[in-house]
Amino acid sequence: MEGKKQEKHFVLVHGMCQGAWCWYKLIPLLKKAGHKVTALDMEASGINTKAIEDVLSFEEYSKPLLDFMASLSIDEKVILVGHSLGGMNIAFAMEMFPDKISAAVFLTAIMPDTVHQPSFVLNKFVESVPEDGWFDTKFWTYGSKQQPLTAAVFGPQFLQHCLALSPVQDLELAKRFSSNGYGSVKKIYVISKEDELINEEFVRWMIENSEVDQVKEVQGADHMTMISQPQLLCDCLLQIESAR
Repeated sequence: MEGKKQEKHFVLVHGMCQGAWCWYKLIPLLKKAGHKVTALDMEASGINTKAIEDVLSFEEYSKPLLDFMASLSIDEKVILVGHSLGGMNIAFAMEMFPDKISAAVFLTAIMPDTVHQPSFVLNKFVESVPEDGWFDTKFWTYGSKQQPLTAAVFGPQFLQHCLALSPVQDLELAKRFSSNGYGSVKKIYVISKEDELINEEFVRWMIENSEVDQVKEVQGADHMTMISQPQLLCDCLLQIESAR
């Protein structure tokens, strides 16, 4: 007789101008499959009430995730799933807590490397978007002359383009990720085949630019994979989980 399937713990991290709410279709599917799920709001996102002007680094923006990882027992491991800009958040967690992560899933996400500073890949992505590709997104700067920071709010036209919602993010990034931290965690990249925000050419470049253990594809999914194809994404994550 087969033994009871081991419960896994998925930690879901949203992307830019979103919140934990965006996983509402995926969470019940993973739980129904017998797994534990935690979805977090980053600072100044979702229902987190901190003002973006008080967030002065990307590490500070990632604080809810980093605090959560620090709270885990030494023998507990999780599967991190970062969507879009959330790839940067999970990268910070991978760097600081590699021994608490069994795998990291980059869901149509920005994926840094261990050679350049974290902002390198993000800057490449921003450069790849044509001027009119941001539609009615509003950008502004805050902070100081010595440390200028950038924030953004997606407008209605952009929301229709990729189905994202709500607050703003700080994009300031400075230090590099190490091979012993970030680089030591198993990486899986999930491609949404109909993603109109992060195009597949750029995704393939990121995969070549960084060591990736597995690449998976979700057919018929736009940038918000967890909303457009939640069951296919769930199946994909469970395949990753069962392969470990």
